[in-house]
Amino acid sequence: MRIRYWVRAVRWYLRELTGEADYDRHCERHRRHHPLAPVPTRREYQVLRTRHQEARTHSRCC
Repeated sequence: MRIRYWVRAVRWYLRELTGEADYDRHCERHRRHHPLAPVPTRREYQVLRTRHQEARTHSRCC
């Protein structure tokens, strides 16, 4: 039982660290707020996320 706990904890940590969980949360939110619109692919999500980050340069230090 403890092994399962640690495997889940490590999996959760790695998904949060790599940003994979962000895409899943985005898909859930997108389906909830825009049920008829198609969900963007992972690649489309990354492009939108990068554009959003670049547009908000005042929030970055460099």
